[in-house]
Amino acid sequence: MKARLAWLLVPLAMLWGCQDETAQGTANAAALSEAPGYTDQYVLSPQVSDDRRLQEPGQKAHDAKGGLELLAANMKPQKVQVGDIELTIHEAKLLQYTPDYSLIDFYHSYTHDQQFELAKFFVEINNASSEEVNFAPVALIETESGEVKTWEDDVYLESLNEGLEPGEVKSGNVGFIVEDGAQELKLTTSKLFAADGELLAPAQTVTIELK
Repeated sequence: MKARLAWLLVPLAMLWGCQDETAQGTANAAALSEAPGYTDQYVLSPQVSDDRRLQEPGQKAHDAKGGLELLAANMKPQKVQVGDIELTIHEAKLLQYTPDYSLIDFYHSYTHDQQFELAKFFVEINNASSEEVNFAPVALIETESGEVKTWEDDVYLESLNEGLEPGEVKSGNVGFIVEDGAQELKLTTSKLFAADGELLAPAQTVTIELK
C-alpha cells in the first residue's frame, strides 16, 4: 500500500514542480521593464536576442536566439557632436549572452565560447548637414583593462557605418564581445568625412560608466 501511495505522489510532485517553474517564469517575465520609446522602430537583429526590456542589472530574457542577462548598464543618454553629426548614445549595456545552438557557427568567427559577455550600445545618428557624409558611431571601444575592439568586431552588423544622406537619421545597436567584462567603456567615434573624402571633423571620445 505504501509503495502504491509513493508512486501516486511522484506525478503530483512533478506537477507541483512544473507549476512552481511556470510561476517563477511568469514572475521573471513580469519583472522586465517596458521597452524604451527610442527603440519603437527598431528591427530586431537576426543573430542577437532582444534586450530592449532589460533595463536593470539582474533582469533576464530568453527567445529563439538564446538567453541574456543584464550585468551592468548606463541608461542615461549621452550626446556627442562630431561636426554636423549629432550622435546620441541612448544606452550602454554589459550583457551575458548564451546564443542558441543554431547561431554557434556565426559566433565562431568571433569566439569559441558558448557563453560570453557583450558590450553594446543603442545609438542614434542625425546628419544635420546639407551634404552626404561618411561616419561610424563607434570606430573602437576600450575597456578599463585595456581590451580594444574595433568596428570590424561588431556582432550586430546593422550597417550604421555606411554613408548618411543630408538630414538622414539612423538608429540601432552596435555590440562587441569582451573577454574581461567592463565597468567603464571608452567609446571613440570615427572621423567625419565628406562623400569626396574631405575631412570635416576629428573623432570624438566619450567615457561611459556602467553600474
